Amino acid sequence: MTIPAPARRILAALAAAPLVLAACGDDGDTAGSSSSTSAGQTTTIAAGSTTTAPGVTVNGITPERCAANKAAGKITYLSGFDFAASAGIVEVVVAAEKGYFQKMCLDVELKSSFSTANYPLVAANQAQFASAGSYSEMLSFASKNDAKFVAVWHGGKTGIDALLVKPDSGITTAADVKGKTIGVKGTLTASVQAMLSKAGLKEGADYKTVLLDGFDPKVHMQQPVDGFPVFKSNEPGQLTKAGIPFNLLDPAAQGIPGSFGVVYTNAKFASDHPTAVQDFVRASMKGLADAIADPKGAVAICITKIKEGGNKNFLSDEGETYRWQVEARLVVDSSKGEAIGLIDPALLQTEVDALTAAGYFTTKPSIDGSYDAATVASVYDTYDRVIWPAS
Repeated sequence: MTIPAPARRILAALAAAPLVLAACGDDGDTAGSSSSTSAGQTTTIAAGSTTTAPGVTVNGITPERCAANKAAGKITYLSGFDFAASAGIVEVVVAAEKGYFQKMCLDVELKSSFSTANYPLVAANQAQFASAGSYSEMLSFASKNDAKFVAVWHGGKTGIDALLVKPDSGITTAADVKGKTIGVKGTLTASVQAMLSKAGLKEGADYKTVLLDGFDPKVHMQQPVDGFPVFKSNEPGQLTKAGIPFNLLDPAAQGIPGSFGVVYTNAKFASDHPTAVQDFVRASMKGLADAIADPKGAVAICITKIKEGGNKNFLSDEGETYRWQVEARLVVDSSKGEAIGLIDPALLQTEVDALTAAGYFTTKPSIDGSYDAATVASVYDTYDRVIWPAS
């Protein structure tokens, strides 16, 4: 098996003790069956602390590591949109259902939420992990509120949003939005804003935005607007099912960088409990691998969790199947052969640069300290398999 060069560089940079190869994943490579032992593992957290503690191997989790994780106490995770089968959510839901957090001696509670509602709660350490709408959304809240967030994994290394337009709108390119009316659910999504800015258009001066009520795209198509931002894994599927025609302008297809499936913690929790952070990531990445390998099973787990909460957003099995089908493909494709969830700082900087140029950020924020690339890389062996107890 050829190990992707970028992944090898990240792993090499950890300067950690040798890791035992995990017996998970389907890999027939003979080299992958060998193992080595390790007394401990170094975990570097972006907040600045470096802790050496007994690690997790194919043989299990040591009592010392287990005790360190239990010392973190109750860990609350807030979802980005109900318990939808979406990157940044599905992996945590699957990990919880399969007992992966418990296996890591972590007491994790999952709460249904919405991405923009999560930031003040994580900043105040009322919750310890949450799903972000995007890396830029996380960074925007942090820069405006002097909050210290640390992104711990990055599933979708491309934008998930797009501009859906009516077939009779006369819009076939971003430049055609000039003089048109765009509906929004709050504000323009970041990648759509960047796409329109790249076309030389400015909100308010070149096109108008109006607020839309609710989340039903079928209703929105009946409103006096020419189009509205959507998530590629959601509204297009609903409209296709209803037989309603539409066109889609995809910022990613025009070279606009973006992100989704980003999960973050606060810097204090990361500094105080580095092993708990690492093993929360570890369990979640195992859950993500499971969700990609068995999408039907992952969706079923999410639907059960959604129904337990009353399904206030009227999510359906068919809709969540479509959502995860689209997002799983984007997660895998945008990983470009590397282990899923790895953080690429250069890509994050490119996203921030593009959105600053588009006016999403009034002043370009620094990305320093806002991510932890080392921890997510450290949960994988050199064959890009999650290091996990075999039994």
